[in-house]
Amino acid sequence: MALDDIGGDDSKGSNKWIGVYIGVLAVLLAICSMGGGNAAKDASRANLDASNLWAFFQAKNIRRTTFILAADEMEALLKTQPGLTEEARKHVEGKIKLYRDTAARYKTEPKSKEGLDELFVRAKALEVERDTAMRKDPYFDWSQALLQIAIVLASVAIISGSGVLLFVSGTLGVVGSLLMLNGFLLLVKVPLLG
Repeated sequence: MALDDIGGDDSKGSNKWIGVYIGVLAVLLAICSMGGGNAAKDASRANLDASNLWAFFQAKNIRRTTFILAADEMEALLKTQPGLTEEARKHVEGKIKLYRDTAARYKTEPKSKEGLDELFVRAKALEVERDTAMRKDPYFDWSQALLQIAIVLASVAIISGSGVLLFVSGTLGVVGSLLMLNGFLLLVKVPLLG
């Protein structure tokens, strides 16, 4: 069937155009469903990755604190044990330096990006990514609902011949499409949605 065959003034011709319109809505619904699924997956992935980084951050911070406490304890030992031999004193001082250096290295490791400072920045970036994906999701949810209702109303309009139902379907289709677009781009913050 060619597009030329669709035209005409009779109700059969307009029903064909409504059928094409329903097809367009179905395509938009499929795209919207994909966007919503991706937003949910992105939010879950970023949340999991952020949780893992925060766990690593906490473990590393505990180890760093352990080294700091050990160095403090050894410094206290040096102060309370003035009779240590020179060899013992140098050994304790070497351990103190090693522990302080290790604690400083745990604070920042620019090469491996696994210091506390770098882990903090990476985890915060993942939280922002998660929050962005979570802000997108409601737009896709509402868009899917509106597009589905628009499809149903257009189908009923074919059967009933109601222009009002077709108009309401078109309005819902436009609003649903705009919400879907906003889900992808986050151009506007719609109250009570995001």
